[in-house]
Amino acid sequence: MNNLTVIDFFCGAGGFSEGFKQMGFEIKHGYDHWKPAIDTYNHNFNLECQVKNILDFKKSIEEIENLPDTDIIIGSPPCVSFSSSNKSGNADKSLGVELTETFLRIVAVKKHQPNSILKAWFMENVVNSKRYLQTQYTFKDLELTEWANKHRISPLKIAIDLFDNTSVINSADYGSIQSRKRVISGEIIKKKKLIVPQPTHQKKESQLNLPLYNSISLIKRNFPSPFEIKSKVLIEDIQYPIKLELDKITDHFYDTGVYEAEWRFSKHWKTNHPFMGKMSFPENENNPSRTITATKIANSRESIIYKSEINRTGDGEYRLPTVREAAIIMGFPITYQFIGSDNAKWRLVGNAVCSSVSRAFASTVLITLGIKQGKTLIINTVPNLKGVLNLNNYSRKVFNNPPIKNKNARCRWQPFKEGNMTVTLSNYNIEKNNKADGKWRTSIQYGTGKGFPIQHIDDQYYMKLESIISKIKGGPKFLKVINNGFSEKIGSSQELQEMFELQKSTANFLEPTLLVDEVGNVIQNTKIDETNFIQSDINIFLKNIVPAKQLFALYAINKIATIANSK
Repeated sequence: MNNLTVIDFFCGAGGFSEGFKQMGFEIKHGYDHWKPAIDTYNHNFNLECQVKNILDFKKSIEEIENLPDTDIIIGSPPCVSFSSSNKSGNADKSLGVELTETFLRIVAVKKHQPNSILKAWFMENVVNSKRYLQTQYTFKDLELTEWANKHRISPLKIAIDLFDNTSVINSADYGSIQSRKRVISGEIIKKKKLIVPQPTHQKKESQLNLPLYNSISLIKRNFPSPFEIKSKVLIEDIQYPIKLELDKITDHFYDTGVYEAEWRFSKHWKTNHPFMGKMSFPENENNPSRTITATKIANSRESIIYKSEINRTGDGEYRLPTVREAAIIMGFPITYQFIGSDNAKWRLVGNAVCSSVSRAFASTVLITLGIKQGKTLIINTVPNLKGVLNLNNYSRKVFNNPPIKNKNARCRWQPFKEGNMTVTLSNYNIEKNNKADGKWRTSIQYGTGKGFPIQHIDDQYYMKLESIISKIKGGPKFLKVINNGFSEKIGSSQELQEMFELQKSTANFLEPTLLVDEVGNVIQNTKIDETNFIQSDINIFLKNIVPAKQLFALYAINKIATIANSK
């Protein structure tokens, strides 16, 4: 131990504290408003912290002054309101700002109080948070005017300077099995600035001669599959000098397989998004993991999806990471325990600070202060399993309760993106972004993002295209398939809506997203002679030259909408 003490605000599961503990710091206390977080923190650091609303420190200077004085203050204000993935970045930011500024208020008091022992402070948040915080805070900004006057400090003096003391870091640079970009603000008081640790890993070979980024394959090669049978085989932690019997590893040996109805949506939005870049599906295991998030979800673009280790087709063919895999990706030792339900554990892990990152900053503090570092990391080598709800069940999931969508759920689906455009089937007006109204629509999107043209196509328009397509090599074959057999799979508008909500087809008709996928398959299997379609006598598209595939897609998608709306 180095005798330096740490207090942690918004402590969550304790990832920020864990890195400091590993470097020999004494963790004095953690504060969080969520009981599973406090229970987890107490369990792993052998403390007796209580649930606490951090905003209490905004209301009371006395409460701040009564906090224990420590050498280090760390904190990770909740990022959900700042996150770009929350409501596409349009969430209300006011609470996030208020919580962050309350943390900075605590730091300001502890830094500037008489006989302060504070040696460093650090704050972690999502990169987007920088846009909503001031670059500098006076005592007045932090509602510390009265406190400043009491201590003969001008309320207009800078209390916290974030401008030169903020940096974006990537956890993969510090050995994490995850490419997780976060903004770190802080200061080593002695140096009056933030000192960013030197990376220990690099993305590709360079003159730095550092080890390459750790990839998901490190886990897949060196850690047991979730489908292993219960045994006493010794398992090594891939990041720490820990060995555990397999049956002592918690939250890993259970089936996280997902329904086909879920992973199909994830695959579609990853590989076929109308205006965002293509992503790997399933995850590319030769790269670090993408960011672990606090929400365990299987049907979105942000979902982390693995190919299942057991041979299943459809339901269960792909799976989510286990809580233990996610915890390893976040840098927790395999002895670290999470208290709560499955969803609570996932949230605890996803909201944490990567231990490898906090360890790097802890090391930098020691180096800057001239304090000798210990030769070994301080870690718990034996798990404390008392009171832990272990998710392990060593069994296969039974897929008998498929997910369904809400009544009148909106549907938007396209067979492919080609030529920076998409032909889309939807049950709402995409341009107006309104509710589903029982009518199925054909539309064409040009370009990416907001502000680019959207062309609305009337029902029965496909009839004007048949003679054009028939003259293109491959066209007659395509028309034969679409007009003989495929059309019979199209239900009424109401039937399409019901199938979409239930996420399954009926005996006679195909669910709408499967109809569109089949259109894509038919086109991909058709040998179309021309790469591009050039408009001449008829104006179909808003561009004169488009991929010929999109002409074929327009025909089929419009036929789906026309038939559905006419039944």
